[in-house]
Amino acid sequence: MVKFCIHAEIPFLKFEDQHLQPWIDSLQPAFQIKGRHTIRDDALKMYKGMKKDIEVELQNLDSRIFLTSDMWTSSQNLGYMSITAHYIDAEFNYKKKIISFTDVKYPHTGYAIEEEIVGCLTEWGIRGKLFTLTLDNASNNTNACDELIKYHKHELLLEGQHLHVRCCAHILNILVQDGMKIIHGAIDKIRELLKYIDSSSSRLQEFNTIAIGMGLPSKKGISVDTPTRWNSTWKMLVEALRYKSVLTSYANRKMIESPSEQEWKRAEAICDFLKAFEELTLIVSAHRKPAAHKFLPVVLCIRHALKDPGWQTSDVLKELAAAMQTKLDTYSDPEEKENAEPNRRRKSKDIAFTHALVIATFLDPRRKEDYLDFFYCKLSTNEEEVSKQVEVALEWVRKYFKEYELLVATSTAHSTPSSQGNTTIRSPIVGKRKLEEEFAQHKSRRRTRVHKSELDAYLEEASEEDGADFDVLAWWKRHAEKFPILATMARDFLAIPLSTVASEAAFSCGKRILGDSRSSLTPDMLEALVCAKDWLFIPKKGEYVCM
Repeated sequence: MVKFCIHAEIPFLKFEDQHLQPWIDSLQPAFQIKGRHTIRDDALKMYKGMKKDIEVELQNLDSRIFLTSDMWTSSQNLGYMSITAHYIDAEFNYKKKIISFTDVKYPHTGYAIEEEIVGCLTEWGIRGKLFTLTLDNASNNTNACDELIKYHKHELLLEGQHLHVRCCAHILNILVQDGMKIIHGAIDKIRELLKYIDSSSSRLQEFNTIAIGMGLPSKKGISVDTPTRWNSTWKMLVEALRYKSVLTSYANRKMIESPSEQEWKRAEAICDFLKAFEELTLIVSAHRKPAAHKFLPVVLCIRHALKDPGWQTSDVLKELAAAMQTKLDTYSDPEEKENAEPNRRRKSKDIAFTHALVIATFLDPRRKEDYLDFFYCKLSTNEEEVSKQVEVALEWVRKYFKEYELLVATSTAHSTPSSQGNTTIRSPIVGKRKLEEEFAQHKSRRRTRVHKSELDAYLEEASEEDGADFDVLAWWKRHAEKFPILATMARDFLAIPLSTVASEAAFSCGKRILGDSRSSLTPDMLEALVCAKDWLFIPKKGEYVCM
């Protein structure tokens, strides 16, 4: 019952409804419903028990942990910060857990964000496991990452070289929002018209009468967009275009301003163009399956849409692409920017990314080094520049490979059972076992010297065929024994989240839980309910399958 209460977001007050106990009596008279205070205490007790179990899981995890975080202001005007942990377990299952949903006092400076993140990691006992931190592009988030690297680089892999991952969904939203400004007049007219119709049942009824007369289905309600989310605006436009004749007829009858025929045509052209960006948004927004290895293909899809003349079939689409390209140019590769000479002009500009995401694509057995070469060829026509970029990427692969080689060797050494046990040191059995262990280590070292490295073997193997049913995590699980170091790397790099959607989803849950009927919930209780609901999630069959 408590699990149902948490997962279904049932207000505690509902358990004191006078009709609940009679209904329970009809099912099981011996079961007595407790009061709201008892239910609340039981929910908190369940949360604490689940938290202990997850603490043990995270602390015993032999892979890295990746965080996403975002800020939200509640109906109580309190600032909340959500922190979500993403990781791939030993069975190669992708998992995400909300590990913090706490109120943070204003102002939300970079220092305050960094302090909250470090406090969360300390509380969970996982400070030494952090790899990347996915945040949106606000300056305070960049400052928070700088503070983390400055004071905690000794706890980060390669001193936090690739700690900060910028939220791709946020960047895509900004790109499209800038492009859609060219038809903001038409969008505003459509939005106001839809709001007017949806504001009363009589107006909606009149709208439906016209729709039925034109052979279109009636609507129970009109969906109006959230202006800050481009895909909600796109969906609103798609639906409005479907009912274009109905909306025009309704506006004419009511003498209300509506888009002109030219504005409708511009909106229609843009909707067809933006469908591709909706698909890309869904890819980078995935938070219950790996998406990091899809990042480079997403970047190329964006470039293709903005640069390929085949997409730009009209002046309005050319104008849209130019506006989005201008915004895209502001998101340069930060690593190249830092290493560039003062007067050197960049040959290509794309969504800012770290080489950690390049390595994630490299660890996709369908792509490997070939895709890196293909990717940089698309970014630049200069062969020398392409070769240089590929070599830089491979150099980072080798750096991480050496680091993971040491980590795997250390882990193996620590996991080797003691050879002494309860037997005396003079036992010939103990001596035989010890010699066998030493021979196995000697043989392993000798093979390492004689044979090609694991990395070379991976590169020389033919790439896997691409297919709709290809599961990248299942592939690495099957090949973990053959490529133990690379498989360990894959568990980490493939877990990098591309967006902060997981944390944003927590805010949607928090907003529902902290509704008008529960506005007195304390921050601690809200955190317990939001986190516990996330932990009670049961994946459907095939939930973790990724392409």
